[in-house]
Amino acid sequence: MHLCLSVQHLTTQFGQQHIHEDISLDVFAGEILGIVGGSGSGKSVLLKYMMGLHKPQKGKITYHPPFSRNNIGVLFQSGGLISSLTVLENIMLPLVKTAHVNETVARELALLKLKTVGLDESDGEKYPSLISGGMVKRVGIARALILDPPLLFLDEPTAGLDPISASDFDTLILKLKKNFNLTVIMVTHDLDTLAKVCDRIAVIVDQKLIVMDKKHMNTQHHPWLDAYFYGDRGRRLFGQTVKKDV
Repeated sequence: MHLCLSVQHLTTQFGQQHIHEDISLDVFAGEILGIVGGSGSGKSVLLKYMMGLHKPQKGKITYHPPFSRNNIGVLFQSGGLISSLTVLENIMLPLVKTAHVNETVARELALLKLKTVGLDESDGEKYPSLISGGMVKRVGIARALILDPPLLFLDEPTAGLDPISASDFDTLILKLKKNFNLTVIMVTHDLDTLAKVCDRIAVIVDQKLIVMDKKHMNTQHHPWLDAYFYGDRGRRLFGQTVKKDV
């Protein structure tokens, strides 16, 4: 499989608190990788390193061509929309400000992306404060994909959504991944999303990284993993793949 990016011997420490201790990870083109861990485990820090927002204290992030940190899409947890701009203006923004596309052309392209994420043309004239949380996430995805990046980062994409909206959003991610041949890296705590969407799951625990294929999830054991994945809900969502050894 072709590599998208590699995390190599990453170590992070804030004061006396160790976050990552010599962790490494390969992300493959075309996969959806979920990153999970307890509060304060360093999930979002790792994501920011991967996106190039911060430079690792020790270790490095390597992108493998044709992937580049200059050609990525990002959906932040809050959606990150600008409240003073309409939905359509938010989606157009990277085209106009970054790619310097003519506004008339940018508007047409933004309308296409709006429909791609399941919203109507009339939604484009609304302001972020007048749309639902689920719609905000869809608009954020449309904006993240407007420059057609091959790699998409999602930070807690279903946080704050009701179960129906969250499930619909998971379905949208799978559809977009297939239609646009995307590689997706997401931080999430949502077991339903991990089970439905992700191909592999990277767990940060005890400053280390445990990477699991969903088809062989019962090969790794740790108290945090046992509590999170191998309980009644985990077995229901993942099936026999997480049957705990006795």
